[in-house]
Amino acid sequence: MDDRDDDAYAKLVRRINSPRVVIENDACEHATVIQVDTVYRQGTLLEVVQVLTDLNLVITKAYMSSDGGWFMNVFHVTDDDGNKIRDEGILNCIEKALETDAYMVKSMGKMLLSKEHTLIELTGTDRPGLLSEVCAVLTDLSCNVVNAEVWAHNARAAAVIHITDQSTGTAIEDPRQLSLIKELLYNVLKGLGDYRTPTVSISSPGEIHIGRRLHQMMFAARDFERPVSVDDIRVRPYVTVSDCPDRNYTVVTVRSVDRPKLLFDTVCTLTDMQYLVFHGTVITDSDEAYQEYYIRHADGLPMSSEAERQRVMECIQAAIERRVSEGLQLELFTDDHFGLLSDITRILRENGLCPKRAKISTKNGKARHNFVVTDVSGNPVEPKTIYLIRQQMGQTVIQVKGNLNIAKSTEVVP
Repeated sequence: MDDRDDDAYAKLVRRINSPRVVIENDACEHATVIQVDTVYRQGTLLEVVQVLTDLNLVITKAYMSSDGGWFMNVFHVTDDDGNKIRDEGILNCIEKALETDAYMVKSMGKMLLSKEHTLIELTGTDRPGLLSEVCAVLTDLSCNVVNAEVWAHNARAAAVIHITDQSTGTAIEDPRQLSLIKELLYNVLKGLGDYRTPTVSISSPGEIHIGRRLHQMMFAARDFERPVSVDDIRVRPYVTVSDCPDRNYTVVTVRSVDRPKLLFDTVCTLTDMQYLVFHGTVITDSDEAYQEYYIRHADGLPMSSEAERQRVMECIQAAIERRVSEGLQLELFTDDHFGLLSDITRILRENGLCPKRAKISTKNGKARHNFVVTDVSGNPVEPKTIYLIRQQMGQTVIQVKGNLNIAKSTEVVP
């Protein structure tokens, strides 16, 4: 058998094992029903959920079951407004994305890093002003931030940042400059009295999924370990882990407030912890969500110790909380220029605001930056503070999202 025969055989195997996708709009009154049947292997469920999530679909119900090496998934989805998906272009896009071989999928949440960019990954202890200091260092080193996403949770912070050389607009290749960037960022992240070692990674172009990578980084930073000194009155996700000895499974149940990307965050965590989901149910009702999974470890065994069960509970709680909006959402849209992000984060710091999440985007000379902020104590932001910031940045440059009372009160002088 020559190489051409090998290629033909590989294509045949992929065609036989490709997911089978059926999309129906008449099967349910309130949602579009998507059925995906595929060969079962580790990571299959996450890949399917990732595609649906990256297409900005809201999953209201889901049923998952494996049988004889075949995995059957049914998802009830809507758009952001709670309507069925009726646009033929979007429906075709969904079908095409789900039917593509998993390793060939280029979903919107994956970013194929351009050779014109350099990737920086950071983790460290969160503190007021940290993002501002990171941006200031990059600006001082003539690094232009093209895109970035930052998460902070349980006193830990993680960031994925794409930069270019300010003078050339291309990736930074000088080993001495890269070494200096890494050294100075490490010094910023280290902090005084921090017993945890920060991480700074600078890498060449490749393909990553930003959301999944941030989950992995926060997990590695052990953000699921709650600080002893924190007096937290938040209502946490309710997670239980129990045995199902008659079927040799471990059963994980989760009750929490419903929100976008909830299913992705849970399945991502189970997958990265090397657990396989054999059966599952997800039901949302109003603002609440119920998830139930029958799982085994990748070695085929259920959980065997209380410590393992406790760790899974803590990690799922952390995964759900990382993306919860516990602050005021600010959106900035303006002309981009070198040093803009450093100026913005400095203004936030000088006015006593701490970003808990940030998504930085630049395209065609425009900057669209989103921040979720609190005050330095983690409390809600005062309207007067937002008024002062808008005075410094410009009324039309920065907008308040999700809190109409503050948005209105900052339009006039306090």
